[in-house]
Amino acid sequence: MRIHWGLALAVGATFAWGNLAHAVGPKIDRVQINGERDEAQVSIEGAFSDPRYAVRAEEGGRLVVIDIDEASLPSGGIETSGSNSLVAQTVASTTARGARIVLSLTGKATYHARASDNRITIKLRRGAGKAAASHKSRPAKSSKARIESVQLEEKGGRDRVVIQVRGDVDFRVSTRDGSAPRLEVIGARIGPDAKRRLEAPRSASFRSVELKQKGDRAVVEVFGSEGAAGTAIRSGNRIVWMFSPTTTETRPATRTIAREKDYAAEVDGPEVAGFLSKLPMQVGGKGGRRYSGRRIDLDFKDADIHNILRLLSEVGGVNVVTADNVGGTVTIRMRDVPWDQALDVVLQAKALGMVRQGNLIRVAPLAQLEQEREAAIARQKQQEQLSPLETRLVPVSYANAQQLQPRVSELLTERGSVSVDDRTNMLIVRDIVGQLDNVEDLVRSLDTQTPQVLIESRIVEASSSYSRDIGIQWGGSAVMSGATGNPTGLRFPSDLGISGGVPVDGAPTNGISPFNPNVGNPNFAVNLPAVTGSGSGGALGLTMGSLSGAVNLNVRLSAAEAAGSVRIISSPRVLTLDNEEASISQGTLIPFSQVSAQGVNTAFQEAKLELNVTPHVTADGSVAMNVKITRNEPDFGRTGANGDPTILEREATTQLLVDDGDTAVIGGIYTRNTGRNVDQVPFFGDIPVLGVFFKRRRFREDRNELLIFLTPRIVNRALALPE
Repeated sequence: MRIHWGLALAVGATFAWGNLAHAVGPKIDRVQINGERDEAQVSIEGAFSDPRYAVRAEEGGRLVVIDIDEASLPSGGIETSGSNSLVAQTVASTTARGARIVLSLTGKATYHARASDNRITIKLRRGAGKAAASHKSRPAKSSKARIESVQLEEKGGRDRVVIQVRGDVDFRVSTRDGSAPRLEVIGARIGPDAKRRLEAPRSASFRSVELKQKGDRAVVEVFGSEGAAGTAIRSGNRIVWMFSPTTTETRPATRTIAREKDYAAEVDGPEVAGFLSKLPMQVGGKGGRRYSGRRIDLDFKDADIHNILRLLSEVGGVNVVTADNVGGTVTIRMRDVPWDQALDVVLQAKALGMVRQGNLIRVAPLAQLEQEREAAIARQKQQEQLSPLETRLVPVSYANAQQLQPRVSELLTERGSVSVDDRTNMLIVRDIVGQLDNVEDLVRSLDTQTPQVLIESRIVEASSSYSRDIGIQWGGSAVMSGATGNPTGLRFPSDLGISGGVPVDGAPTNGISPFNPNVGNPNFAVNLPAVTGSGSGGALGLTMGSLSGAVNLNVRLSAAEAAGSVRIISSPRVLTLDNEEASISQGTLIPFSQVSAQGVNTAFQEAKLELNVTPHVTADGSVAMNVKITRNEPDFGRTGANGDPTILEREATTQLLVDDGDTAVIGGIYTRNTGRNVDQVPFFGDIPVLGVFFKRRRFREDRNELLIFLTPRIVNRALALPE
């Protein structure tokens, strides 16, 4: 006969087993119950040889617990046979080390256990005698490869599952859609000291890790890793399974300063719940409450609720006390559910509630608990009304007491009051003691130093210039006359003279007659010189002529080149309070003449360096700033009609967020001006090769770069931003 999940037997014995984890090791196949009225023999049979087990009695002999190391339970049910009135119920489950079978007896009994191949026999005898000593586990046969331990650690910003192995093993990582990623260690057994389940810290990228035995391989499963398979490597006798961290937004921690009195929370101790809301469980972000107790399978028909509660208390390791008016039977079928969720459902099904104090759970009808809560609330309110009032002076150091008064008033009871002493900047609060403590906590949290921020700016200007100028001047004269001994031989013109006619230094020549002694000399025909003078450039002149003065030739080559660089660093800085605007400036006033009907008036224009900033210190110690930086300066190289200089303006306006002490580049301007100029004589300047004698070349390049740096520093961080 095969009984699934504890189907009730005719004599009242039931069997149920709980799947706390997936099957590991050899399976328990059969449980047989035999014996007379006051004696029973329970035989546990399975595919194990030389089993390691331990037996103990609890609740004065009413429960017998058998732990079998490295054993597992089948998923389809256990074959059972026989019956006995001494054994009322049986529950089987898996633990971190193997399988556990709990015998719930109808009365106190002693036991004796022995083991042989494929069988563990427990003999029970009704009576209050001393139970036999617990049988210690016998060593199991060792395997070639073994997992000694599994540990969790965080290193280098990555979460790691470190598996300590012994022997030569092969492993592989796999994952399926919708399932947890797993690492299979092939040909390895799980050591007796290895933990089967580990809970990861809240900061980890996964929730928990489970270690299981699947035939000839050990399996490590990671839950809550968002489907990431991770990366596994072998390092000596360790297998390191690494997961990338989950990216989460970091927010500053909040603090509760005061809370409205919760009278319901003070009923029968610190923890009260209509159902199982105070038992150990996990709370998910979107899915609400998640139970984390050991998973079990239950199937009962018309079972007494007291026996159900006893079994669940044994699995959960808690003590349960039931009220006198708790009773009845329950029919329940659950599979693969946490024990704490099963208890919650049973209480809901029977309209029961619970009160937990430490490891003790008191179960009573919901109506009774509700009455107790209402009575406790009434007592607490009455006690509050009768509590004596106390007057307390609360000093305020940095804030304004008048500004804190409305905040404090919100915390007071109907009997409380608050006033301000302006001379000492102190709050005078009158209320019950509990509310006065809340007021002090609030004032202590708000009365802190206002952060002071030192803003250092650095304006760096760099400019470079380069220019090159190459020019030529040439000219002369040629005379054909009797005076020079080379007449033309013609009646007309008997004399002929040619000379250059380009003005020199802005003064035109007096003519081109070679017989006029006032003709400008050197009579340039091409006058395209480079700009030279004292301290710049150079020139080379050449003059050729005849003794008679009939022919003269003058040539002058000039060239100039200049290069320069300038670097200007301005560093204004200002200290201000959080959320307060500050400014600092330095400059000159430049006079400008203005002509009007009333005469000539003089106006002044500012040319200055100015920094305007409003900082805000965030909760995590960063600094947000509204910044405006202006640098204006006169340019006397460029003047107006009246000789007034122009104003060069440079300005940056922005908002930014910078960590305390870090430097940010808030802006930059880079300009490059390049100019090429050619002055030449038309037509002749375009002649190849010979054209260089008829032209002037000029080249100029100017580069300017402006960078603005900003560095905020919180001066009183230790006092204004306590950790």
